[in-house]
Amino acid sequence: MSNDFPRRKIIHVDMDAFYASVEQLDHPELRGKPIAVGGSSKRGVVAAASYEARKFGVRSAMSSVIAQRNCPELIFVKPRFDRYREISHQIRNIFYEYTDLVEPLSLDEAYLDVTVNKKGNPSATLIAQEIRQRIFDTTGLNASAGISINKFIAKVASDVNKPNGQKTVNPEEVLQFLEDLEIRKFYGVGKVTAEKMYKLGIFTGKDLKQKTEQFLEEHFGKSGRYYYHVVRGIHTSPVKPHRIPKSVGAERTFSENLSSEIFMLERLDHIASELERRLKKSKIAGKTVTLKIKYSDFTLNTRSKTLPYYIAEKGLILETAKELLYQEKLQNSVRLLGISLANLNTEKDTKTQKKETVSVQLKFDF
Repeated sequence: MSNDFPRRKIIHVDMDAFYASVEQLDHPELRGKPIAVGGSSKRGVVAAASYEARKFGVRSAMSSVIAQRNCPELIFVKPRFDRYREISHQIRNIFYEYTDLVEPLSLDEAYLDVTVNKKGNPSATLIAQEIRQRIFDTTGLNASAGISINKFIAKVASDVNKPNGQKTVNPEEVLQFLEDLEIRKFYGVGKVTAEKMYKLGIFTGKDLKQKTEQFLEEHFGKSGRYYYHVVRGIHTSPVKPHRIPKSVGAERTFSENLSSEIFMLERLDHIASELERRLKKSKIAGKTVTLKIKYSDFTLNTRSKTLPYYIAEKGLILETAKELLYQEKLQNSVRLLGISLANLNTEKDTKTQKKETVSVQLKFDF
C-alpha cells in the first residue's frame, strides 16, 4: 500500500456501564449490587446493566422479565436521561481539550482523531490514558479506550480490556490482531451474521481473510465488501465532528397491546408531534416517511412512502403515516408504533465528502 495515504491516530472512548454506573455513583447504596436501568414491568426493557448484573447474563435490550429471572436479586432503577446528558456533556468537554475532531456515537462513547492534537502529544496511547484519568477525576466514572489507525480497529480494541482499561493496536500489529480476532467480535457482525459465518467455516479474522471479495458479496451482499476490507485493516471513514443522520424517528412501546386503529391513530398523533419537534430542533426535513409496526408476537413490519418534496411538519407526517397504516390489514395486535423520516435534506452534504483510505503500513509512534 502507498505511504501517501492519510495517517491517523484514532481513540475510541467508551464509558463502562454508563447509565448503571451513574446510578451507583449518585446512590452509594447501589454500589456493588446488581442493578438494571429500565422498567421492571412485564413490558419493561433493560437500558443498561451494572457489571454485577452482567455476571448473571443481564444485558441491555433484554426483557425485564428475563433479566429478573436470570438475576432474582436484580434492582431496577428508572432512567434519568437529563442526568446522563449532563455528565456526557462534561465528558465531551474533556475530549475537546485534546481535539476538535470528536464524533459522538451516543451519550457514552465517541471517536477522537488525535493525529494532530491541541496538547502536541505524539502518543495517542498516553492521550487516552490522560483522558480516562481526567474523566474519572471530573465525574468519578471509569472509561475504557481503544487506540489504533482507524475507527473500526479502535472500537474493537476498546472492548478488549474492559472495564477501566485500554488497548493499543499499533500499525505493525493490526493485521495479526485482526486475524486472531473472533468473528463475533468484529464490529458490524451481529448474532445472525456470526451464525451464518460459522456455517461457512468463518470463525476468526484469519478465516474471513481467506475468502474472496466475490464470495463475501455473494453471501453477505454489500456488507461482504466491508468485511473484505476491514479484515485487511482498511476502513476509510474519517472521524466526523458533525455526524449527519440518515434518518430521524420517534417510537412508542405500549403498556397494553393495541387492536383498535382508532387508538393507534391517537398514538401516532403523539409520535408525529415528537418527530416534528426533533426535526425542527435539528433543522432537518425529509422525503421518505416510514411507519414501523411491531406486533404482539414481536413480528416487525415497516411501510414506506417517498414524497416528491421535503417535509418536517406534523400534519404532513401524520397524514402519510395514516395512509401507511391503512395500506394493508393489520396482522395482529400492536405493541409498538414508530414513524421515521429519511431521504433527508442533509444527504447532499455526504455526497461531497472526500473519500479517504488509510494504509496499515504506518511508521509513527502510538
